[in-house]
Amino acid sequence: MNIILWGLICFILVYEPMIGYWLYQRFKMRVITDPSIRLRYYHILMIGLWLSTLMILIVIANFKLTLKDILITVPNINTEILGTVITYIVIGIVILYTLLLLYYVIGYFISDHVKNQLIFMKQKQVEQITFTEILPVTKREKSTWNQVAWTAGITEEMIYRGFLIFSFTTLFPEWSIWLVLLCSSILFGLAHTYQGLSGVIRTTVFGFVFGMLAVALNSIIPLILLHTLIDYVGKLGNIDE
Repeated sequence: MNIILWGLICFILVYEPMIGYWLYQRFKMRVITDPSIRLRYYHILMIGLWLSTLMILIVIANFKLTLKDILITVPNINTEILGTVITYIVIGIVILYTLLLLYYVIGYFISDHVKNQLIFMKQKQVEQITFTEILPVTKREKSTWNQVAWTAGITEEMIYRGFLIFSFTTLFPEWSIWLVLLCSSILFGLAHTYQGLSGVIRTTVFGFVFGMLAVALNSIIPLILLHTLIDYVGKLGNIDE
């Protein structure tokens, strides 16, 4: 099984950081003259994520593993791995962050002040990012972009948290959990090379925090929900939504 795990890790290391980056650069040049390619690019993104996830599920089925091995299980607070203090600090921070997100979601629909604040924040964000070409423009693109967001919320947690944490702890049982989380987070950051160096660093930090939460809760299910909620709040900032 170790050879299979190494093969999947190598695929993850090559596909998004290298092939994914090349596909984005090609898309970036072609979308200027052919905006319709944006939809096709969205479909390529989803196919790549689901393909990786499918391969992981095939490995689980063939080696008599269970979904619990990749942390797809009912959440259960585990203080033994990270320690009681760090575990509850991580959970507390994530709860506060989740409440903030819910505040914006609810406030968007009942408060003009919150709605305008989100719109302003989204406009500032668009001005700062360097990968605006990927953002949806038409109604159909926005609908498909929602599917991309849902796909990322599910598959990225299965790949970069559930599978990689399992793989590194299996291949390197002598590693500390911090090294396991660091390596899985770096791979997650490298999957976002199209966002530039700042994007890679940001998503690496994001992945490390989510990795700690996965270990603290012994489950990636809350992470999938939170990941999706984050994407949904980002969508609310669109003026025409």
